Amino acid sequence: MASEQYKRYAVLISSTVSFTVCFMIWMMLAVVGIPIKKQLGLSETEFGFLAALPVLSGSLIRVPLGIWTDKFGGRIVMFVLMLLSVPAIFAMQFATQYWHFLLIGLIMGLAGGAFSVGTPYVARWFPKEQQGLAMGIFGAGNAGSALNKFIAPSLIALGSWTIVPNVYAGIMLATAIAFWFFSYHDPKHLVTSKASLKQQIMLLSDAGVLRYSQYYSVVFGGYVALALWMTKYYIDEYNLTMQQAALLAACFSLPGGVLRAVGGYLSDKFGAYKVTWGVMWVLWVCFFILSYPDTNFTIHGKNGDLAFHIHLNVVVFTILMFTAGIAMAIGKASVFKFVANDYPDNIGAVSGAVGLAGGLGGFLLPIIFGALLDWSGVRSTAFMLLYGCTCVSLICMHFSFKGQKHQ
Repeated sequence: MASEQYKRYAVLISSTVSFTVCFMIWMMLAVVGIPIKKQLGLSETEFGFLAALPVLSGSLIRVPLGIWTDKFGGRIVMFVLMLLSVPAIFAMQFATQYWHFLLIGLIMGLAGGAFSVGTPYVARWFPKEQQGLAMGIFGAGNAGSALNKFIAPSLIALGSWTIVPNVYAGIMLATAIAFWFFSYHDPKHLVTSKASLKQQIMLLSDAGVLRYSQYYSVVFGGYVALALWMTKYYIDEYNLTMQQAALLAACFSLPGGVLRAVGGYLSDKFGAYKVTWGVMWVLWVCFFILSYPDTNFTIHGKNGDLAFHIHLNVVVFTILMFTAGIAMAIGKASVFKFVANDYPDNIGAVSGAVGLAGGLGGFLLPIIFGALLDWSGVRSTAFMLLYGCTCVSLICMHFSFKGQKHQ
């Protein structure tokens, strides 16, 4: 019989791999949506809605998934969730109309709810002092976004975007089967609550849950939104090929995923407040600089006119995105350290609620990005919006923890 330590790390590894694949599927339309946009003649807003719709269903399902994980265990919930997404992924290659893609994306997006299954499932296998690191390692599955940017463009280059859903359906099915054979269930980890579903959902009105949801809507919602938007942004702003754009976009997505474990470690060592506070300030600076559009302006000086040109070249832009990706990775882990500390008996329900807020941010932001671009014609309005959201988080943190931050 396998030892407790072996089971613990088997659960961590199998769950992380599964979440990586689920996240890859969740972000599929970030790349596949580009040739679909051209094929259907979509506007920027329509493209944003198409790319973001899987994020909506994956977010809305997070609260019930977290509750079901508490009740039935993460192993069976994760396995069934992955299997249910396979038919929708495979069916995408046969879609021909906009509403076909929207419906399929909505069903396929349920895979994104895997986060609120894996978080409590993994956390309960580890002692409290290691939970931040464990959840951070699991959360590194966000790197599935970068994996999508490596795989999907290469498959499309073989001839057609329809190859991608074929391959991705096979990957998801194989991963689900492997997860079942390499994961474990412990009845002691089930939460036997007498509270009804309605009473558990009422927990979501708690001030702390709302506060952490706001932070997570920036560090995770912003990450998802940019992961969906950046490949197209690079193509339009810098005239790159899809392969080049996806590679540079991965410079944001990859650290935004794999370094989440670092955020878990730092949160365990220094506390969730200090880490999250630092993350928000880094994002504030990055988004402030990224907000500036390509600008020519003239100053009427004493000795004549002075002309200036503000422009972020592709190298500087990528460095700033890379830095923001690192900050978001650390912040995603530190916010869930707050949750594990404050709600140890309701990790499933609360992580589902916070994940829902982050996912809704990831759904709404790309649509707003597209609407702002259609309205203004300025691509950097996406970063102006994120800069404003980060300001709100900093103000919220300042007043919420005013009496605690020096402790």
